[in-house]
Amino acid sequence: MIAEDLKEFKKFTPKTLPQEEPLVYGHRACQGCGEVLALRMVAKAIGSPMIAVSATGCMEIISSPYPQTAWAVPWIHVAFENAAAVASGVEAGLKALMTKGRIPEKKISVVAFAGDGGTADIGFQALSGALERGHDFVYVCLDNEAYMNTGIQRSSSTPFGATTTTSPAGKLSPGQRTWKKNLPAIMAAHNIPYVATASPAYYLDLMNKAKKAALIKGPAFLHVYSPCPTGWRHGTDLAIEVSRLVVETNIFPLFEVIEGKYVVRKNTKVKPVEEYLKTQRRFSHLTPELIQTIQKRVDAEYERLLKMEASTQEAEKKEEAPKE
Repeated sequence: MIAEDLKEFKKFTPKTLPQEEPLVYGHRACQGCGEVLALRMVAKAIGSPMIAVSATGCMEIISSPYPQTAWAVPWIHVAFENAAAVASGVEAGLKALMTKGRIPEKKISVVAFAGDGGTADIGFQALSGALERGHDFVYVCLDNEAYMNTGIQRSSSTPFGATTTTSPAGKLSPGQRTWKKNLPAIMAAHNIPYVATASPAYYLDLMNKAKKAALIKGPAFLHVYSPCPTGWRHGTDLAIEVSRLVVETNIFPLFEVIEGKYVVRKNTKVKPVEEYLKTQRRFSHLTPELIQTIQKRVDAEYERLLKMEASTQEAEKKEEAPKE
């Protein structure tokens, strides 16, 4: 099934990157924004023909201040909560128009973009419904781990210990008190064809996953780590370094879930979480005890991920084994 969809897939290399730029210059992202970098990579990898559906959020406001736009492809701004629902309608509409002969039958990628708030919180219901219905579209969560557009408020994707305007650190508070919601696992539980995590520090990995997601028939979910210097309080020159450290410490592992089978990209030398946390002032209040708590959680979650990889691959081998 997926093998058939990807039979013409060719990996990008530094020498074969596409020249087209669906997201162009003129946007108004903050200096050093890692999210707009990730957005550009995804859009560049998927390319035309594409229809972009953008939920309210940072990437919407910085790319479309009336009467200007930084989009060179068809683009629609929708509400905070309904990017997946609108993408479903666009996909269904295209299908109907092709069936009626109103437009030529060809692959047109429908891609929904939203932040972690518009995905894990406000837009979760619409996204779950779209995945269950099996619409052929790509959903991209650009995860900067808080509601940055509206004032750095916590979301369910905000990591434990991070200080935000609604989870401030103090004498009686460590900052965010809950653990980051495991969105990729929740999406994989919908039994969709493709789920992947990506980081802009590993640009070829990110772009190849985005291209795969667009080629595969049915819903695909791409969870992209997206540094925010403004909300995370790190230097404007550190987006790539932070994006690399989050992977090297196993806080944000890179993996794919292909038709239920987990494939994890392993680190040859894992760094302690403190190396990542110390790059951002949103974590500067953390005590050694809290850092150790985070380290234990990260280690446990990574071990769980490896067990998922082992169990799903073993299950696939049993399915493929010839019956006597």
